[in-house]
Amino acid sequence: MPASSTNTTFPDSPAALLAAARTLSTELSELRFGPPVAHVYDPHRYAWAPYEQYVTRYGKAPKRVVLLGMNPGPFGMMQTGVPFGEVAAVRDWMGIHAAIDRPSDEHAKRLIQGFDCPRSEVSGRRLWGWAAHRFGSAERFFADWFVLNYCPLALLEESGRNFTPDKLPVGILNRIYAACDRQLAVALRVLTPQWAIGIGGFAEKRIRSVLESDLVDGALARGFRVGCVLHPSPASPLANRGWSEAAEQQMAALGVPGFIPVGGGRSRKKR
Repeated sequence: MPASSTNTTFPDSPAALLAAARTLSTELSELRFGPPVAHVYDPHRYAWAPYEQYVTRYGKAPKRVVLLGMNPGPFGMMQTGVPFGEVAAVRDWMGIHAAIDRPSDEHAKRLIQGFDCPRSEVSGRRLWGWAAHRFGSAERFFADWFVLNYCPLALLEESGRNFTPDKLPVGILNRIYAACDRQLAVALRVLTPQWAIGIGGFAEKRIRSVLESDLVDGALARGFRVGCVLHPSPASPLANRGWSEAAEQQMAALGVPGFIPVGGGRSRKKR
């Protein structure tokens, strides 16, 4: 299985992940967006320092499970640079704190306050809160798990409302997919997880697309187990009724060790 083997292709996995992220950011900076997109934020550019800490500290291969999100939220990664980066979780649980710059084209209703942001990202609070409850320390979680976002861009309409990349015109969307797919392929080759799990259906589709492409060796791709869990967004009624429980049952169905299917007893904390 991929995660049980020694990573010989990228012995310095954090360096490989960071190089891929920088390349992706450079490629995406060349794109130009039309209405309704009015502002483009790339945390890889103005919030690189905490992201670099995150990857350097916790991105060492191999991993058993890689979780993939979509793109930054306004009070999470947009503020801290870390995927699903709810401020308290990043600062207090992960022990990451760094200076944040400002985007060059900042929206008045979406100011970047970094670790001084008073708002809590619900999706990040649910995801990292679950990880802290189940695993205890960040070190125990990241020993076998890692969380990435597929696309680092946050697109805002003139009103300040988030505009998800999947709604873009096909031409520019395909260019984003091509660039983001290359970064995801690097991450999968570097981290060699047994399970590649999308946080939401969109992320799962991108994982499957990469594994079916020529970006990942066919023999390696066949070793991955792919699936998805419910996105923890407050816009999801199912997530609002109990995201942790739903996600754990989905992980159990995928066969991730330590998770007990419905009817097999209650899920217990990993020991």
